[in-house]
Amino acid sequence: MRKEILDVLERNSRIDLGELAKMLGQTEVAVANEVAEMEKEHIICGYHTLIDWEKAGAEKVNALIEVTVTPQRGMGFDKIAERIYKFDEVDSVYLMSGGFDLMVMIEETTMKAVANFVMQKLSALESVRGCATHFVLKKYKDHGAVLVEDAVDERMSITP
Repeated sequence: MRKEILDVLERNSRIDLGELAKMLGQTEVAVANEVAEMEKEHIICGYHTLIDWEKAGAEKVNALIEVTVTPQRGMGFDKIAERIYKFDEVDSVYLMSGGFDLMVMIEETTMKAVANFVMQKLSALESVRGCATHFVLKKYKDHGAVLVEDAVDERMSITP
C-alpha cells in the first residue's frame, strides 16, 4: 500500500485522504495512519507547491551550478555538500556522476544575486575547486507539470 500512496501523493499532494482510500480500496483511517507513519519515518519529507512565478508576475532567476570539489578524507562529499545545503539560498544539492561533483540549484530575484552567491559564498569554500553557473531561460515542464500552453496554429487553412 505504501508505494501506491506515494505514487499518488507525488502527483497530487492535496488529494483528499478519503478519495485516496477509495482509489486504493482501503479505509481512510488506514491510509491516514500510513501517511502519518511515512511522515514520521521521513519517507515523506514535505509537501511542495509548484508555482509558475512568471504567470504570477514575479521575477525569479533559477540557476543550476555545477560544482567541482575536493572530497574530504573520511567523509567524501558529504561534509562539503552539508556546508552548501545549509546556505539559505540553496534549494537543492545533488551528488553527480560525470564531469563535476555536485549540482546546486538556487532561485533568486536577480542574476546579480546569483552571481554574488557564487562569488561570495560558494566559491569561497575551501573544498570548492570550480563552479559553472547555468541560468534557466524558460521552464517547459517542472516536477511533472507542463508549464506552457499548447501552441495555437494561426496559419490560414487553404482548401482546394
